[in-house]
Amino acid sequence: MTRAEFSIATIAAGSSLLLATLWDAFETMVLSRRVSRGNRMTVLFYRLTWPSWRAIARRLPPGNRRENFLTVYGPLWLLLLIALWALSMVLAFALLQWGVGSRMASPEGGGDSFFTTLYMSGTTLFTLGLGDVVPHSPAGRFVTVFESGIGLGFVALVIGYLPVVSAAFSRREASIALLDARAGSPPTAFELLRRHLGDGGHDALVELLGDWEHTAAELLESHVSFPVLAFYRSQHDNQSWVAGMTALLDSCALILSVVDTDCRRQARLTFAMARHAVADMCRVLATTPGAPEPDRLPAADLARLRDRLVAARIPLRSDPDSSAKLVEMRGMYEPLVASLSALLLMPLPPWMPPAGTQENWLAHI
Repeated sequence: MTRAEFSIATIAAGSSLLLATLWDAFETMVLSRRVSRGNRMTVLFYRLTWPSWRAIARRLPPGNRRENFLTVYGPLWLLLLIALWALSMVLAFALLQWGVGSRMASPEGGGDSFFTTLYMSGTTLFTLGLGDVVPHSPAGRFVTVFESGIGLGFVALVIGYLPVVSAAFSRREASIALLDARAGSPPTAFELLRRHLGDGGHDALVELLGDWEHTAAELLESHVSFPVLAFYRSQHDNQSWVAGMTALLDSCALILSVVDTDCRRQARLTFAMARHAVADMCRVLATTPGAPEPDRLPAADLARLRDRLVAARIPLRSDPDSSAKLVEMRGMYEPLVASLSALLLMPLPPWMPPAGTQENWLAHI
């Protein structure tokens, strides 16, 4: 390969790496509105890191140790991704400088070394302005000025990106925390209906379902835009965004098939929005829907659930097809939430609270 051919190949490699990195950062931090993302750097980085992290977590016993280990992944993945973008741009600009034949002047000599060029690229991107290594060719100066501008813009994007992710996470966790006193810990469909129907009327349930219609819409917007939020864990081991969405879908399915109440319109709207959110998250995280194992509500448990609803003074429909309708509705979302649960190691909630469970708000009393 001649010197000219080598320079062209180096420039092409640097330009391709730079464009791929800039587009990935732009689409992740600025555009961030597509469900289908393709094989971008962010997606490839996730596919290379999460399976190993998840495999290690599965070797830990369920409980605090596993949750503490899994909690680290989301924030660490975000920081490492930002570092990967920065290192990729440093390498890309070094290749451009090397390809255009920039003559570097350094105090100890050796300006023709690629490592000297790489060092100069790093100090330029991070706007250190040391000035100990400088290019002496017009093309090299142009690349240096362009890199310093990219570096300033990249730092500004990161500064603006992190608070947006943090705010979206805080809004999600606030809604999940509210379920603690409204649906138990972990949240269950039976407790949610018992605490909002019965002798208490329907207004509280309609309000709660309306709030979660908006919560599901916000989760859809934020988690599709910033998929790293899916890996952020809740404060308590028995809470998660997957469990919260599942409990609401369970509740809406019961209202639309088994329970005799006037909340059906709002339940239908909330069910549609929540199902939309989990379906798109499955597409974003590339999960394959599959029926949960074991069955979350076998026939014996469904009969027991009906008895407990009656005991809580919640009227049930006399339609003989109500059980079949419930099975049909469960089939619309359970394969989706089961795949998310398996991928993220976030357990699905039961339909009824397990015996002897203590709610989080009473845990330290």
